[in-house]
Amino acid sequence: MEANVSDQEYSGSPFTVSDAVSKVTEATFGSPLINNVLRGHLAEAIIALALEPEWEWCSGDYSSWDFQSCSKGTRLEVKQSAAKQSWVLHPDSKPSAPRFDIAERSGRWETDGTFVTEVGRAAQIYIFAYHPISDESADHRHPCQWNFYVTLTSSLPSTKSISLRNLEELSAKCGIAGLARAVNAAEEDVVRASSTSA
Repeated sequence: MEANVSDQEYSGSPFTVSDAVSKVTEATFGSPLINNVLRGHLAEAIIALALEPEWEWCSGDYSSWDFQSCSKGTRLEVKQSAAKQSWVLHPDSKPSAPRFDIAERSGRWETDGTFVTEVGRAAQIYIFAYHPISDESADHRHPCQWNFYVTLTSSLPSTKSISLRNLEELSAKCGIAGLARAVNAAEEDVVRASSTSA
């Protein structure tokens, strides 16, 4: 049986799938500063490395939250910002004051693909990741250069966004080494509040 055209083209390719993946990885993550579109994915990957295997990284095209606790089902959403942007070329440019989107949504996508119409925030915990370095040493890929603010959704104001200054009043800053501990403590607070209200 003869191979079809697509098989012939694939088997005759001078490079492999791994080559293509390596090429795009180097193009998107090969420099210290990652553009806004992809930096969120990088921040989630760093957080996944800190939280797995207790938390599942479940963000996707229609996902309404980014991580879910494997044992308790607690939902977590990640928001990120950085002081130094890949598109700012002038070395003397001052970083803008960071703000994070916390707007309530009209509904949420469940894991089975159904959409639930319910105004609110789908996650019970937020991680706000901020990369504060604005000089030439800034490297968005470096886990130790990020600050994390683990915040209960119930503590957030009913606004569409929140500033870093306001976040610092709600939760303590931690580094990558303390992130899992802070998230686990927040999850215990969620479970405790849920059992109290039940």
